Amino acid sequence: MTQPIKLKEKVGYSFGDFASSMFWKLFTMFLTIFYTDVIELTPAAVGTMLLLTRVWDSINDPMMGVICDRTHTRRGKFRPYLLWVAIPFALVGVLTFTKFDFGPTGKLIYAYVTYTLMMMVYTAVNVPYSSLMGVMSPVPAERTTLASFRFIGAFSGGIFVTATAAHLIDFFKNGGATEAQGYQYTVIIYAILAVLFFWLTFAWTNERVKPVRQEKSSVREDFKDLSKNRPWFIVLGAGVFALIFLSLRDGSMMYYFKYFVKDQELPYFGLVGWEKLASVYMTMWLASNMLGVILAKPVSALFGKKRTFGVAMLVSAGISLMMFWLQPGQIALIFGLNVLVGISAGIIMPLIWAMYADIADFSEWKTGRRATGLIFSSSSMSQKMGGALGGAITLWILAAYGFQANLDQTQLGLTGIKMTLSIYPALGAAISAVFILGYQLSDKFMLQVTAELEEKRQHQGKETIQKQDLNETGMSVKNRMRSDLHADASVNIN
Repeated sequence: MTQPIKLKEKVGYSFGDFASSMFWKLFTMFLTIFYTDVIELTPAAVGTMLLLTRVWDSINDPMMGVICDRTHTRRGKFRPYLLWVAIPFALVGVLTFTKFDFGPTGKLIYAYVTYTLMMMVYTAVNVPYSSLMGVMSPVPAERTTLASFRFIGAFSGGIFVTATAAHLIDFFKNGGATEAQGYQYTVIIYAILAVLFFWLTFAWTNERVKPVRQEKSSVREDFKDLSKNRPWFIVLGAGVFALIFLSLRDGSMMYYFKYFVKDQELPYFGLVGWEKLASVYMTMWLASNMLGVILAKPVSALFGKKRTFGVAMLVSAGISLMMFWLQPGQIALIFGLNVLVGISAGIIMPLIWAMYADIADFSEWKTGRRATGLIFSSSSMSQKMGGALGGAITLWILAAYGFQANLDQTQLGLTGIKMTLSIYPALGAAISAVFILGYQLSDKFMLQVTAELEEKRQHQGKETIQKQDLNETGMSVKNRMRSDLHADASVNIN
C-alpha cells in the first residue's frame, strides 16, 4: 500500500516552481519591455529572436527528457539535476538581464546568446523537476495534489516578483543606479533565492515509482512509443495554446499600463503611477491564478479533469474578449475582470501536469516501458513554445500597429496594445479548449490503469525477492562445496 506523501515533501516540491517561476515571470512580464525600452531593441527583432531560439528548444527539451530517463544515481533520476544546475541557472539569469553597450547589432547578438543559454539551463532544471512529480507517487489523486502544491509555489514565486520587482528597480535607481543596473541588481536577488529553493526541493523530496520493467529501451523505441501516444499530442496542443493565451496577457501588461492606462487619479489614493498600477494588477492576476489552482482539485474531482479544463478555458476566453472595450479610467472593471479570468486560467495549470503524469502511466501500461522524462519534457517544451509564441506575437502585433518605445502611441498603436491583452489571448484560450475535447483518458479509466500497474510492480517486486533468495541460496551451496573441497584437500595433503 502506497503511503501518503507528507506535507513537508509537498511543500519542498512546491519550492522548485517558486524558484523557476520567479524567472519565468521575469521573462514573460519584464523581459520584453527590458529589451525594447531599456536595451532599445526593436519589437520586431525581439519577437523574431524569441521565436527562432525555440528551434533549438524543440530538440533540447526532449533530449533532456531522454537524458533524465537514462540517469541512474543513488539520489534518483531527476532530483540530482536540481542540485547540479541551480548555480548555472542563477548566473545565466543575471547575464540575461545585463546591459552592455555593444551597439545595435552587438546587443541583439548578446540577447540571442544569453536568452538561448537561459532557456537551456531552464530546460536542464525544469524538465527533471517536472518529471519528478511522476515518480513521487503512483496515485493520481496524490499527483493532482502535488500539481496543486507545485502551482501554489509557482504563483507564489510569480507574485513575489510582481509585488517587489518594480519597487526594487526604483530602490536601486534612487540609490544612483541606472535603469539597466536596477534590473540587474534586482535579478541578482532573485537568482540567489532561486538557488536556495532548488536545493531545498532536492533535499526534501523522494523518488518512489520504479518502472514495471527494467529492460533498457532505445531512444528510438521511446520516441516511437511517444509518436503513437494520442493523448500526449492532444495535451501538448492544448498546453501550447493555453501558454500562448497566458504569455500574451503576461507580455502585454506592462505595455498596457504604461501606454494605455497611464497614471490614474484614484479615490482615497490620489495620483497613482502606472508602474504601481501594473504591479498591483500583475500581483492580483497571479493571486487569482493561485486561487484557481486551489480550486482545481475539488472542481476536477466533481467534473473530471477534461471537462474542468475545457470550461475554464472557454470562460477565460469570454472574459478576455470583454476587456477590449474597457477604458483607461475604468480601473475597478479592469482589475475585477482580471481577477475572474485569473481564477479560470489558474484552474487549468495543475490539470495539465496531472494529465502528463496520467499519460506517462498510460504509456507504461500500454507498452511496458516508462519514459517519464521524455513525456514530461514535452510539457516544458509546450511551456516554452507557448511562451515564445505568445511573446513573439505580442511584439509582432505591437510592431504591426506602429508601436514606438518611450513615446505617446497613436490610436492604432493603442488598439494593438489592447488587443494583445484581450482578443488575441481569447483566441488562444478557445483553441486550447477545442484541443482538449479529444482527450480520452478519463479519471475512471486511469484508476484502472493505476491499479494494474501497481499490481505488476508488486508482482515484479516479489519476483525480484525470490530471485535474490535463490541467488543467495545458490551462493551458500557453492560456498559450502568450496569449503568441503578445501577440507578434503587438506586431509589428503596431511
